[in-house]
Amino acid sequence: WAPLAVTIPVVVLAAFLLLRMSESSKIKGDAAIALISSSALAIGVITVSWSSGMNTDVNNYMFGSILAMSKGDVWLSVILGIAVVILFVLFVVFYTRIFAITFDETFAKATGVKAELYNMLLAFLTAITIVLGMRMMGALLISSLLIFPALTAMRVCKTFRSVIFCAAA
Repeated sequence: WAPLAVTIPVVVLAAFLLLRMSESSKIKGDAAIALISSSALAIGVITVSWSSGMNTDVNNYMFGSILAMSKGDVWLSVILGIAVVILFVLFVVFYTRIFAITFDETFAKATGVKAELYNMLLAFLTAITIVLGMRMMGALLISSLLIFPALTAMRVCKTFRSVIFCAAA
């Protein structure tokens, strides 16, 4: 099977699982992310090492290799990248709801915002971004790709809106 086509549903499912784990259990979001990501990485390495007759280089998945992407992977990445940008623009349109969910989810629910829907959409966008970046940046570096722009933007910018645009840029 094509790795990218298999990875997308698995990572989206893991993102939704993370949402459920952090909402309904004693495990908080940070711990759940660490638990699932390290477990998934270990399972992936074990699975690749068990397979016989497959000429897969694990280093391409761990550290990324843009040369390992097929033409189909590139087209799928372009299409999904465009979809992520379109959904990001929609998030800008629904800025106040996203702001409310980000800072006080209970308040957002009390005011009638469908917090579960927006959380699932955010999880979906994050999962797609991880899958797209994983082939190029690698499984070990993709977290830096997601975390450092947001941390830098929070240090440089003063408002939530400017943080969103700065991190996206």
